[in-house]
Amino acid sequence: MRNLLALVLCCVVGLSFAQKQKITVVIDPGHGGSDPGHLSPNKNHLAEKEINLLIAKKFGAYIEQNLKHVTIIYTRTDDSFPTLDERVQKANSAQADYFISIHCNANAKTNVHGTESHVHTMSQTKSVKLAKAFEHEFSGKAGRHSRGVKDTEDREHSLQVLKYTNMTGVLIECGFLTNEKEANFLNTTAGQDLIASAIFRGFRTFITEEHPDIAFTKTSSSDKNKPDTKENKSTTYSIQIMSSKDPIDEKDASFKKLGLPVKRDKLNSSNTFKYRYLIGSYSKREDAKKDLEKVQQNGFKDAYIIEIK
Repeated sequence: MRNLLALVLCCVVGLSFAQKQKITVVIDPGHGGSDPGHLSPNKNHLAEKEINLLIAKKFGAYIEQNLKHVTIIYTRTDDSFPTLDERVQKANSAQADYFISIHCNANAKTNVHGTESHVHTMSQTKSVKLAKAFEHEFSGKAGRHSRGVKDTEDREHSLQVLKYTNMTGVLIECGFLTNEKEANFLNTTAGQDLIASAIFRGFRTFITEEHPDIAFTKTSSSDKNKPDTKENKSTTYSIQIMSSKDPIDEKDASFKKLGLPVKRDKLNSSNTFKYRYLIGSYSKREDAKKDLEKVQQNGFKDAYIIEIK
């Protein structure tokens, strides 16, 4: 009997260990189809449903580009409208580990602005921790005004996608479309990239702490740690600071603090990102490493060294 119990325990531990080798995140772009969500007073601006989808896809692309052992499920990838029940069912059926819903906000007072991260209740400690990670990134590198973490009591109503999903969940409000300055920001490719990258960094920080046994970082992102041995003389090195779906001006304000010229490079690929942004051309990896430290200290924490042959 004792041997049987030991065998069962070993099986349970083994199954638990196997389950921790990969995580699943459901990314939910809010609204869609006949439901446009909030609208900006500026008729030339995108509807909330469109901004939500753009940011959600950029967030997913950051995960695909920089992390491994993460499965992504989208509740929608086009201008369709899954019902709230369908979104909840999709996440629960997949037995996902995380549910992240992306939205934009609105308020009758046009001076109200900033990001918010919503949870169902403050007693859901993991959801609150993830929400705080998002708001930390929004108010930090992204330079947004954070309005903090909100729950059902703050809203005075529950959110179905948070109440009925069975996993750690956060609904993010990326900014107010009723605030002229913030609406302008959210309607730019650079603004959408900045928000998506902040969501990614918050998510990466959280899952790295929650799942210490999973090696999430892709080898290409840690290439900077490789020694300079047997370098091919025909190979040069550059620093990739970011990538984007749509072109961003090389003289964009977000690049000025680097103090180094930025080159935009168009990619011939089927990936979501069509452009990458590079700094420098170095004959030795060691030289690139020196500038990489400066680049990361100036806000582009995810920058890494690439080889160009």
